[in-house]
Amino acid sequence: MPELETFYDVMRRQGITRRSFLKFCSLTAAALGLGPAFAPKIAEAMETKPRTPVLWLHGLECTCCSESFIRSAHPLAKDVVLSMISLDYDDTLMAAAGHQAEAILDEIMTKYKGNYILAVEGNPPLNEDGMFCIQSGKPFVEKLRHVAKDCKAIISWGSCASWGCVQAAAPNPTRATPVHKVIFDKPIIKVPGCPPIAEVMTGVIAYMLTFERLPELDRQGRPKMFYGQRIHDKCYRRPHFDAGQFVEQWDDEAARKGYCLYKVGCKGPTTYNACSTVRWNGGVSFPIQSGHGCIGCSEDGFWDKGSFYDRLTDIQQFGVESNADQIGMGVAGVVGAAVAAHAAVSAVKHAQRKDKGGEQ
Repeated sequence: MPELETFYDVMRRQGITRRSFLKFCSLTAAALGLGPAFAPKIAEAMETKPRTPVLWLHGLECTCCSESFIRSAHPLAKDVVLSMISLDYDDTLMAAAGHQAEAILDEIMTKYKGNYILAVEGNPPLNEDGMFCIQSGKPFVEKLRHVAKDCKAIISWGSCASWGCVQAAAPNPTRATPVHKVIFDKPIIKVPGCPPIAEVMTGVIAYMLTFERLPELDRQGRPKMFYGQRIHDKCYRRPHFDAGQFVEQWDDEAARKGYCLYKVGCKGPTTYNACSTVRWNGGVSFPIQSGHGCIGCSEDGFWDKGSFYDRLTDIQQFGVESNADQIGMGVAGVVGAAVAAHAAVSAVKHAQRKDKGGEQ
């Protein structure tokens, strides 16, 4: 395979100091949820390993994944695109177009056969022989299969590539199909969300570059480091849920106080993502913090599960999954029982003091 520059080579050429480089490695380790001991390993990888060629294809989608990706802050998207990887083909971001762009694609596939990563944003429609999405003069499904045959691994960016998303909503007239139901012989990393969090996208690439392997995946093919917990588990409104304090109607007093949004349709209890920890826009906020419940956009089939404002009713586990009304009543009952008990004890003590006073 022809040699590529390492990440560190590129940073030195750009005038970045050694100190700034090591600081970058520490920030990258933190963004990946790794301890300080991993910063030297990241530095070593970036000093010695060549940048990874990446080919980025677009099928049926709205480009929101690319929009999210270029807004990453830890690491910056420019560092990922210009230094950590060699983004050799992306018809949305690249300057080349037409035959010139396609010539680049063929060149990279030939030079780095078996050593490039294929990133897919969007999905292929299969109806009418794929004619609902034409890319580079041919059905996208054909181009996807062509580029995938010699790649090292595939990253399915967003819910469109991971699950099919809105394009695959019933009745799905185009037969929009997720990548893993078209490509069967390559490792596929699903990074769902509509769109995925920017730092999740760059974090997956940073991990693969550093450790030269896929991150640990859950049973659905998602990186556990970002999709290992429910949004509900780390939501800052969780104490209100546990206390039985819920928003009943939009803009009621409970909403103004920031109570739990479960009763107005929040899907946080069934959605696995890092929104409540990594958050969006450089860690500034996420939908629940902005006053709107989670719609579960990183879960398969979220678009066909009824209104985003329908309350979850089919959960069987402990806590929220028991019954929000019962929890609220239970909390009130416990408090009421405690007050009653305290009153009874106080009455007994008062009577005892009175009896003793009478004897004297």
